[in-house]
Amino acid sequence: MKKLVVLAFLYLSTFAQAQLTSKEEVTPDLVEKREAQKKEITKNYLALKNSFIVSDSLAVAKNAEAFKNSLKNFRFKKLSLEKMNEATTSRTEIIALADQLIANKNINKQRKVFETLSVKYWEQASKFKAADATLYLQVCPMTGAVWTSDSKEIKNPYYPKNMLTCGEVKASL
Repeated sequence: MKKLVVLAFLYLSTFAQAQLTSKEEVTPDLVEKREAQKKEITKNYLALKNSFIVSDSLAVAKNAEAFKNSLKNFRFKKLSLEKMNEATTSRTEIIALADQLIANKNINKQRKVFETLSVKYWEQASKFKAADATLYLQVCPMTGAVWTSDSKEIKNPYYPKNMLTCGEVKASL
């Protein structure tokens, strides 16, 4: 019985110490660093999307690499265990899609991968979005393909030559 009480006491004291430590760690510097990470992720996604608008497969690969690296460094905060697992799984899937963009140099095949990546990105965009940013979910009505933009202006990354301004805003964050 004594061992059980001692173990319970150790567990509670460790838990209390972890709670105090996590509260102490939230400093203005860390908040600023986290916002910078979010801005970097968004900036890299938008650069990737813009590479498709100019149909530059090499820029797609380069921007996919930057996007992937910024995602790898990001840590989710303030999520339940279930939501944390979902977000981590989704991030892993997005990183795998970015790897496909890097490996493939055919712009049309890259666009197909980007369709899936954009859906997954939007699902997590609220966690990646900087506090001072507004993001728009845009859709191509011809195909149903979506992408995220920082502007309400439509620039379709899937059909930039024939349907650059074809699309509509479906949602915003």
